[in-house]
Amino acid sequence: MSKKTGYPAGVNIRRNVYAMASTDGQSAEITMYGDIYEKRPTDWDGNPVEGQFVLLSDFLKDLDQISGCKEITIRMNSYGGDAGVSNTIHNRLRELARDGAKLTCIVDGVAMSGGSLIMCACDTVKVNPSSLIMIHKCWTFLFGGYNADEMRELAAQNDAWDKMQVEIYHRKTGLSETVLSHMMSDTTYMTGREALEKGFADELLENADSVSIAASADRRRLYVGGRAMHFTPGMTLPEGIPTVTPGAFVPDQTYTTPPAAAGGDTGGNSMTLEELRAKYPNEIAQAEAAAAASADHSEAINAAIQAERQRMQEIDEVSSLLDPVAVQDAKYGEHPSTAAELLLAEAKKAAKQGDKFLADLRNDAKASGVDGVPAAPAPESNDNQGKKTPEVRMAEARATIKDLLGKKEG
Repeated sequence: MSKKTGYPAGVNIRRNVYAMASTDGQSAEITMYGDIYEKRPTDWDGNPVEGQFVLLSDFLKDLDQISGCKEITIRMNSYGGDAGVSNTIHNRLRELARDGAKLTCIVDGVAMSGGSLIMCACDTVKVNPSSLIMIHKCWTFLFGGYNADEMRELAAQNDAWDKMQVEIYHRKTGLSETVLSHMMSDTTYMTGREALEKGFADELLENADSVSIAASADRRRLYVGGRAMHFTPGMTLPEGIPTVTPGAFVPDQTYTTPPAAAGGDTGGNSMTLEELRAKYPNEIAQAEAAAAASADHSEAINAAIQAERQRMQEIDEVSSLLDPVAVQDAKYGEHPSTAAELLLAEAKKAAKQGDKFLADLRNDAKASGVDGVPAAPAPESNDNQGKKTPEVRMAEARATIKDLLGKKEG
């Protein structure tokens, strides 16, 4: 028993898909290779589905044995599974972080969907150049009949799950809700370098041994280091990931030919890229073209994200001058616009309102008949009175008195 942590100094838990180990009660390592579920999936007949599964109850029970460790490292290779289970594990790990544990995730292979949520619980994420990260919006299996209200309710539930994911990704990356929502809608795949650029990762393991990643011919399975990972129905891989055919692997690596089930040889002989290119020139050319297309696609995604950030920032800079409703519509409406387009539209609207005001004013004046009313005569000026000399004024006064006396006498 460790006196410092209160937990056994030696912990060595071995399950089919993950392991937890600690030798000193201070640091621990979790090897997490598998799909994430609450309980083992079954087929239509109730029989357990073959596969590697990380089950919630087992994982949390085992995690409790190392929860006193101050440093926990998770080695990740998972394409996800149940969003609720992944969120629960994420929150439990964040609780350990708040209690002072230093969490690190090393993406040995892939961290997709729910796997990426658990990855983002760690304050330090390390990726290989060949690691693969994927985020997407939640989706649900539907069986049976549903009316419109029930369908809308299901959609609202999925929206809530998506908001949960956005909160997790935003804490890790700092990307806006809009950018993350768009990335999730597009089911965004990121290599290790791309994940680093977007804030999902913190460190690139440049000198680490590269992991070969390739897709099956039907794009329903992913081979990571020669190990098959089966995708759930409805999920397929993007075209940018090379297909597993003899010799068709990611360029610039040395590979061991995959097993026969993956479409390769069974000898397990290692071949360099030049040897593969000499033996399979067409396949290698196709793989290199696919890799180049994937890079171009990634550059386009990065450019789109930067453009969206710039558009939002420019709108925010002029928003105080404009109608808040118009600003909101320009940002998130059915027809988003740039700041320049928003200003032009508002200027045109103001000009139309000004023209209408003047036209209404003219019509009101015409209806009142004011045009037929003559102008009032100007009042007589008394300025001439002020210009008379004192002699003239005295003479006029005498004449006035004389007139008055004459009238009195008569």
